Amino acid sequence: MISVASPEANTPQVVPQVIPTSDVETPLSETFIFRSKLPDITIPNHLPLHTYCFENITEFADKPCLISGSNGKIYTFEETHLICQKTAAGLSKLGVKEGDVVMILLQNCPEFVFTFMGASMLGAITTTANPFYTTSEIFKQYHASGTKLIVTQSHYVDKLRGGEDCPKIGEDFLVVTVDDPPENCIHFSVVSESDEKEVPVVTIDSDTAVALPFSSGTTGLPKGVILTHKSLISSVAQQVDGENPNLHLTTEDLVLCVLPLFHIYSLNSVLLCSLRAGAGVLIMPKFEIGSLLELIQRFRVSVAPVVPPLVLALAKNPMVEKFDLSSIRIVLSGAAPLGKELENALKSRVPQAIFGQGYGMTEAGPVLSMCSGFAKQPFPTKSGSCGTVVRNAELKIIDPETGLSLKHNLPGEICIRGPQIMKGYLNDADSTAATIDVEGWLHTGDIGYVDDDEEVFIVDRVKELIKFKGFQVPPAELEALLVNHPSIADAAVVPQKDDMTGEVPVAFVVPSNGFELSEDAVKEFIAKQVVFYKRLHKVYFIHAIPKSPSGKILRKDLRAKLASPPSS
Repeated sequence: MISVASPEANTPQVVPQVIPTSDVETPLSETFIFRSKLPDITIPNHLPLHTYCFENITEFADKPCLISGSNGKIYTFEETHLICQKTAAGLSKLGVKEGDVVMILLQNCPEFVFTFMGASMLGAITTTANPFYTTSEIFKQYHASGTKLIVTQSHYVDKLRGGEDCPKIGEDFLVVTVDDPPENCIHFSVVSESDEKEVPVVTIDSDTAVALPFSSGTTGLPKGVILTHKSLISSVAQQVDGENPNLHLTTEDLVLCVLPLFHIYSLNSVLLCSLRAGAGVLIMPKFEIGSLLELIQRFRVSVAPVVPPLVLALAKNPMVEKFDLSSIRIVLSGAAPLGKELENALKSRVPQAIFGQGYGMTEAGPVLSMCSGFAKQPFPTKSGSCGTVVRNAELKIIDPETGLSLKHNLPGEICIRGPQIMKGYLNDADSTAATIDVEGWLHTGDIGYVDDDEEVFIVDRVKELIKFKGFQVPPAELEALLVNHPSIADAAVVPQKDDMTGEVPVAFVVPSNGFELSEDAVKEFIAKQVVFYKRLHKVYFIHAIPKSPSGKILRKDLRAKLASPPSS
């Protein structure tokens, strides 16, 4: 059973809203709180997640729920719900019970949905992992999460057959594959064709975990983020529930799901929001521009959640002009900031669509703010804005040095409080307490401000994460690998700006005395151990890593080196 080490750090205390009326600096005893332009709603977060998502299914039982872009197969809401129940029964037969952890190691496919919702029905927990992870990365998450069963594809199974010291398939954990199973593995049909009447009856507390994504937070190595039934229901409701939902989805909408479901943005704002609202989901296993455009045109996709690299492809690729994209009414960009020039370039190709951004963080459940232009009764929104804070939540901006609460138009660290935030980090009381303070405020590590129209703008990051196409690259993880090299005495990793990906990781390396080391050798050393987006793009050799008196790497100094012209 998963539990968080310090729940007392997550209990919000009521802080009165104080709106200063002068230019005098807000005293420490007062907090200037920002709220949504939309009214709060009643959130049914006493329910289990699966019950909440399928609560209104009788209203659209025969409507398409999932469409597989790979083969065109369509599952109605009624069929989807039934297969989720059957999957729950099948997982139970394999020994999965309340509190157990199931790892989904899949590209986007209907089986991802069936497994996630089926596990929820058992009171089990799903941890999602990138199938492109290396064996080492997968087993780090396996051990940290306490995974009991892994659902994957057959061509990823070799990654699960590690060395002598690795856990063994069939002995230490079970593997279910969605295609022809290799030796000691089980075909998904064995799970999904079980008798739905045999799902065990469990009483699920809303404060228990249902999802365990891994995130590096504001710094450090990846950590398990405990998202409860209450967390995810609250986040979904903040987006799609109420008379004037912030993200207005209808039963006539078809939502594009090309962003990976193992990422919390797609899992939450694409899948769970669509299930709740009765919108169909078009599932694509991976991004390929020709297939994407063909499927948008063929199935008349109306809502397109994207990330900046996908916006770049749609804005610049000449193939786009050959397809009819007139069905798209909403383009929602997230995971990384979207530049105004890029947004305008895509607007010229789909001028009928409403464009906007959302801002999120896995630990925040994940959505903090969203474009109000997506609402049923929309508000005007500015280019570059991340929208306004979600309903039933509070946002404040604090001075990173003093902790003072700041007013409009003053940049500082963004903090969020509400029922949607994580319960804490798995088995990590110190990191939990460093992220969620005693008043229940989650400190994001992002620098931003709220303007006079209550819109949120992100301007910088105090956290150390590198964002490669929206994926997290924790510098500490790469640094730990680098210093394990026998010829490296010290190392630091920082982001370098890149037009295609947003940022790429580059390393500063101090070679050990007497050892010769090449850039290619260092790159190859890392590439063998990490997923593709964590690979180093450049290696610089220096005599010493700049550090503070306390030993903290001075990353600003290293980023300044990248920005300065090379010496002759």
